[in-house]
Amino acid sequence: MTHSAAAIIPAAGFGTRMHLDHPKQYHLLAGVPILVHTVRAFFNHGSINRIVVVVPADFIEQTNTLFTRHQLNSSNLTIIAGGRRRQDSVRAGLETLDNDIAIVLVHDGARPLVTREIIDRCYLAAIRHGACIAAVPVKDTIKRGDDTGRITATIDRTSLWQAQTPQAVRRELLEKAYRQNGDADVTDEASLLEKAAIPVTLVDGAETNIKITRPEDLLLAEKIMHQDLLPKMRIGHGYDAHRFTQDRKLVLGGITVPHSHGLAGHSDADVLTHALCDALLGALGLGDIGRHFPDSDPRFAGIYSITLLEHIVALAEEHGYNLANADITVVCQAPRLAPYIDQMRELLARTCKIAPGALNIKATTTEKMGFTGRNEGISCHAVVLLQSLQSSV
Repeated sequence: MTHSAAAIIPAAGFGTRMHLDHPKQYHLLAGVPILVHTVRAFFNHGSINRIVVVVPADFIEQTNTLFTRHQLNSSNLTIIAGGRRRQDSVRAGLETLDNDIAIVLVHDGARPLVTREIIDRCYLAAIRHGACIAAVPVKDTIKRGDDTGRITATIDRTSLWQAQTPQAVRRELLEKAYRQNGDADVTDEASLLEKAAIPVTLVDGAETNIKITRPEDLLLAEKIMHQDLLPKMRIGHGYDAHRFTQDRKLVLGGITVPHSHGLAGHSDADVLTHALCDALLGALGLGDIGRHFPDSDPRFAGIYSITLLEHIVALAEEHGYNLANADITVVCQAPRLAPYIDQMRELLARTCKIAPGALNIKATTTEKMGFTGRNEGISCHAVVLLQSLQSSV
């Protein structure tokens, strides 16, 4: 059963230990603001239906501009002003949520390296157990000291865990905790739940899921991110061809192109979009378009191929990838496609959730050679580069 979930990202603090002249969440990490990395981890996650980013009141407009620049615009993402304390900011986020939200994940705005796997574990644990927290076992020896800086005891670390985020909880439990102890000073949501006697389950976090608190944390995060970037790109190639037929409209790249003939096929026979779909599936290692939308299935008869592309883009996101760029070549003797290419680019780029400049379409002829040169049909090649959602910058 699916439970609607929201991510609340408190990022209203200043981070004085970073010794910056601006809030640390806006500082650059690998050339991109820390907060952008954090929000991206949740932005394309299939289980997250709503994101609320809580920032300093003076930074709302700047944050809107920042998210627009990094293509994080969505009707499901809201930016609001935070409160004096972390728990005030989380409460403000909680109050903006629609009634259908059942699960709430709270994640530090300055914890940009959270992985999809950690988010999944927290989401599922909240459904099963009510409340949970990502954490890692303490591995170093822990000492207790006095005011003079002398050791007074060595603490048994066997049952000690280092808290991280996300901290995920069923909404009604978090609201109950706020009603009972919302005025108490706490450091995280788990503490608030504990005060309300609500059990909290420990979920495996990761040593790499660090919070940017001090300048040296930036250096460590850069190294971790660099290691993650290298292997997480995938290339795919797609090819498709359809013969001309009478009494059908010609659809290419989702756009109807005026011509005497259309293309034959089970769907709308959009050869350009089919080649792009096959390239995406090839990069994911998931077969081809015929495997996912067989021509023996009446559900796909005459279907608009942009709908198929939307499905494949969502499939890529489920596997942790989005499109970095695409290069497409349409081969036909006629009709002339130049007047329609910009419309195709706009539509395909919007469907793939990328900027139009990242998707190129070229049209060429074969100088009247072969089946395309004889005006028997149209063929198309597409090459794509996918990038990991965790590494896209």
